[in-house]
Amino acid sequence: AADGAAAGGDGESGPSAPDAPASDALAPEVARRCNYAIIAHPDAGKTTLTEKMLLYGGALREAGEIKGKGADKATKSDWMDIEQQRGISVTASALMFEARGRQVTLLDTPGHKDFSEDTYRSLAAADNALMLVDAGKGLEPQTHKLFEVCRLRHLPIFTFMNKLDRPALEPLELLEEIENEFGMATFPVVWPLGSGDRFAGVIDRLERSVHLYTKSGRDGKSKGAITEVLSLDDDMDRIEELVDSEVLSVALEEVELLDDAGAELDMEAVIAGDMTPVFFGAAINNFGIELLLDYFLKFAPCPGAKDTSAGVSVQPTQEAFTGFVFKLQANMDKRHRDKLAFCRVVSGKFEKGMKATVARTGRTLSMSAPQKLFAEDRDTVEVAYAGDVIGLNNPDAFAIGDTLYAAGTPKVSFPPIPAFSPELFAYLRLEDPGARKAFTKGVDQLLSEGAVQVLSGRNELSTQAPILAAVGELQFDVVLDRLMSEYKVAARLDRMPYTVARWVKEGGWEAVDAAGDLFGVETVQDVYGRPVLLFKNVWAVNRLMDDAPELYERLLPYSFAPTDEEQAALAKAQKKR
Repeated sequence: AADGAAAGGDGESGPSAPDAPASDALAPEVARRCNYAIIAHPDAGKTTLTEKMLLYGGALREAGEIKGKGADKATKSDWMDIEQQRGISVTASALMFEARGRQVTLLDTPGHKDFSEDTYRSLAAADNALMLVDAGKGLEPQTHKLFEVCRLRHLPIFTFMNKLDRPALEPLELLEEIENEFGMATFPVVWPLGSGDRFAGVIDRLERSVHLYTKSGRDGKSKGAITEVLSLDDDMDRIEELVDSEVLSVALEEVELLDDAGAELDMEAVIAGDMTPVFFGAAINNFGIELLLDYFLKFAPCPGAKDTSAGVSVQPTQEAFTGFVFKLQANMDKRHRDKLAFCRVVSGKFEKGMKATVARTGRTLSMSAPQKLFAEDRDTVEVAYAGDVIGLNNPDAFAIGDTLYAAGTPKVSFPPIPAFSPELFAYLRLEDPGARKAFTKGVDQLLSEGAVQVLSGRNELSTQAPILAAVGELQFDVVLDRLMSEYKVAARLDRMPYTVARWVKEGGWEAVDAAGDLFGVETVQDVYGRPVLLFKNVWAVNRLMDDAPELYERLLPYSFAPTDEEQAALAKAQKKR
């Protein structure tokens, strides 16, 4: 693999697909690919770090540092109006660029907990994770949740301790926290020289050099002056002249302690998700970013194999194209009111104009206008390889989690991406009845993205107010804001007293009807006409064990998009009701 990068993958891979020849011509392209997502607790500096990595990767001339309202420049990754107004990331975006000889795809994910489902989907498309930690606070709740998702997917995790320009926890304490709470070994590639007002830079342990801190990048836009780099072996007099003696003494003692411990950077352990390389810096001042990017692109593995639902391993160099849809996004181009499917290429060579089959429905589509993505900017893409993310039109043909494979080749189906149980529910009411056409169009497009789920009364699939179902309040705010900004429609929410949703996995409406009247349970349906039960709390769910045990055994806290056969059966059942 390029620059020392090794192949990654989904952990323990199953047997390789039979009759799936590999292509030597694909290997160099796959080796160049690097695909990663940034995970962080809100306010750890994720959007700023994203912008600075794009800056040092050569993808931006200026970084639009996140500042919230009144900022003179919005961030590139936060392209929605509401993101630019509030200074937060509320949707995942894909950013593709070339850096250090590698083709990089950065999956910028929402940091806010209300959008954890969108983040989960993006992590399904990632080969690596960059865990961002506020060095002044240490590990925080959202970091824990996202780490567990990365661990389930066996992703290599690189760690960046941010905000060293502010008072920070002791670096050894930060390492100990990761090791104790995550059960993961750490290897600090760089080590900080103090923090806050006394922050003087970092020591590169592998190169035995000191990178001196400069605030020249404080404007958040340009790279600023070149950081002075000095050798620990040859330039100690100069280092002692420039760095506070106490800060230097403590840092050198800690580095000696780490060296004496004998731990080495074990890339096999990193790729397996058992060790994390650790970096320190201050993203807002552009310090430590270039060092992080250089090492990350040197060490990060290229795309690996992915297992199908049948447990067969699909190799990235397999000749036949395969991929999966992990996100739908409406109105990235407001001029066209379009909707784009984000497809992560798993294997083979994707080519513009090729035909691909959707495994769930069996439909074959012409890929006539694939898009290369850079936030809301798009260019037509001619070819793509494993690890790349491309945008596909023909939105009604796709659902989140769909597998695509080259037409005429054996069917491939990757595990679907689930929709999880929401916790907040509300009727979405139109304020102006005269705007119903725009309201219906806006609801259909925005809710099909999957950031908010939509439900309806049992016999009200398209005639009454839709029920919005969300993980957090901010998701509701985004729907109302986007209906107004993108469709000029005013709407309001009428809250419902429920906090738990469960899908009925087998038997559908017959199983619900057989259970009879259920006290305190609201029976609704999802967009596919499947029964969903709403409960006021988990205690009410558990009570169903006594009231309707057969129905209780059929409940699931998540759902998948149905196949064409399942959808036909649902339509047939709908007519009977």
